[in-house]
Amino acid sequence: FGGQSFRAEQMEKVKRAAEWNKTRDRKIDIEVDGGINAETARVSIQNGANVLVAGTSIFRALDYAKAIRDLRGY
Repeated sequence: FGGQSFRAEQMEKVKRAAEWNKTRDRKIDIEVDGGINAETARVSIQNGANVLVAGTSIFRALDYAKAIRDLRGY
């Protein structure tokens, strides 16, 4: 369900999955879901995530396009 909080303690698992990806021929997507906003998106990507679920931060925003730009960092 929507509106979950970001769990920073899970970033260690994201890092381990990203390291695993570096040692394999087959790559897995590393997804983070829960509390994704501009700041937590940046943290997640820095730790190796390549898929982000940001439903609440977009659909609760007054300006969807701006919310998406903020998530993308521009």
